[in-house]
Amino acid sequence: MSASSRPLLVTALAVVSLLPAPKPDAQTAQPPSINVDTGQLMRDVVVLAADEMEGRRAGTPGGAKARAYILQRFKEIGLPPLGESYEQPFTFSGRGDAPLTSGTNLLGVVKGTTRADRFIVVTAHYDHVGVRSGQVFNGADDNATGVAALMAIAGHFLKHPPETSLLIAALDAEERGVQGARALLASDRIRTDAIVMNVNIDMIGRDAANVLYASGTYHYPALKPFLQGIAQPPVELRLGHDVPGTKVEDWTSDSDHAVFHGAGIPFIYFGVEDFENHHTVTDDAATIQREFFAGAVRTIIVALEGFAEGMK
Repeated sequence: MSASSRPLLVTALAVVSLLPAPKPDAQTAQPPSINVDTGQLMRDVVVLAADEMEGRRAGTPGGAKARAYILQRFKEIGLPPLGESYEQPFTFSGRGDAPLTSGTNLLGVVKGTTRADRFIVVTAHYDHVGVRSGQVFNGADDNATGVAALMAIAGHFLKHPPETSLLIAALDAEERGVQGARALLASDRIRTDAIVMNVNIDMIGRDAANVLYASGTYHYPALKPFLQGIAQPPVELRLGHDVPGTKVEDWTSDSDHAVFHGAGIPFIYFGVEDFENHHTVTDDAATIQREFFAGAVRTIIVALEGFAEGMK
């Protein structure tokens, strides 16, 4: 997650009336038991948050190393690319007279069984803030955990195909102003009118009280029933951090989902509240709470199963 909020492009509240509600029995049924490979989740975090990745800053050799690892894992999982290539290169401007910086999104697709031409875009940014004053900011929770979750999600749905297609998007340059999300929606890789919603994952690896937030239902209340009763142990799922003008921090513009929201596309953002390691050199793999992290990934998978069935 970026350190500061950014202005939204437009307000998009009217779209909620277009969204269907889930089936009535889905609101009361117990969530299914979901299996994830916790060992693989942690291995992915350890690799992405290693010093060798040099903090994964967009446009740096460390960012390129992280990208190569994610590409390797996409291929191991058997995730097909969106189109002919996984890679979507883009450039963006730095501050002042800084030269253009290069970024690259990585895009794979799990085809839907009944709505192959409609997409839930599942995003997690793989960049972080790099090296500062000779110290590596490894960004284990921000956002190696989200990328590891992205790969677990792809693996699950390749084995259990969803009704609606999933675009699996590892985005670059979130920390530089959500540039990867901007580039994706500005490209011709996917039509915006084919996107039914965005599920963004950014920081899901630790919380002292085992609380995971799903943010966005203030703007899109029709999504709220899909999130009822889905929490997987030891996670407590709460809604919030999306109401403007209150004392509680509003995350609506804090990560890649802001770009989708600005384009009128509904979103749910999964994340934890800031902690003492956020954007510090101590955000290392050793700080990740293994069981909470796995529970968060399982919870997001259950949410996606509901969205993929209920969203049209």
